[in-house]
Amino acid sequence: MASQTTGRSEEPGYHAPVTAIEPDRSWRGPVATVLIGVATAVVIVCIAILPFLSSPWLAFEQGRAESAAWTGFSEADVGRVTNAIVADMLIGPGFFDQEVAGEAVLNERERGHMRDVQSVFRGLWILGGASLIVLGVAALVDRTRFWHGVRRGAAVLAVGVVVLGVVALVAFDALFETFHRLFFAGGSYTFDPSTERLVQLFPFQFWQETAMAAGALIVALSAALWWIAGSRERAASLRSERAAGHPNPAPEGA
Repeated sequence: MASQTTGRSEEPGYHAPVTAIEPDRSWRGPVATVLIGVATAVVIVCIAILPFLSSPWLAFEQGRAESAAWTGFSEADVGRVTNAIVADMLIGPGFFDQEVAGEAVLNERERGHMRDVQSVFRGLWILGGASLIVLGVAALVDRTRFWHGVRRGAAVLAVGVVVLGVVALVAFDALFETFHRLFFAGGSYTFDPSTERLVQLFPFQFWQETAMAAGALIVALSAALWWIAGSRERAASLRSERAAGHPNPAPEGA
């Protein structure tokens, strides 16, 4: 009996390759890369600012900025009060009620600003924790994509910080003002250096030099991670190619 052909086998339908009917997922790769890159940048920033919250750095930079001369406090009192303010900001309770010779160091408006700063830092730590989770999951799901995203994120962060550094060299005041406007209500962060202790403890020079040092550390960490991630990405990609090119042999008798 002559075989009969039907048109069904020639039509893309049930018997067509699965890839022909699956929804387009081409957007997932770029989105994953962006998420990994952003998470990488956040983690680098969180790590980079930690040394500048330490007592040694605070004492060193306040000495350079002559905080003791600005406040009229002894260097011991400057160190004690500064460390207490930073500890209050990082771990609470956020009263900022430090005293010297029985007098409050900060007035109520200054305390209010420090509570705002505390909220910003809490948000940063939460974002940093979420970023670590994103990176951990990404590393487990696709190691090649993970290192690709890390490399991109580190590169973009480094370039961005370099650009901001160039701007800061010629317009640090404007950059500092813009930063505060992004995170704080207008007028809540301006203080009189002749009478208010917050800007006497942390003078303009303190912030300028600390920002420069933090930026340099961010660029250094980003460059190191960019190099490491590039090497790991190539290795992971090579392993994937080898695995795809040499599938496991089928069991005997299959």
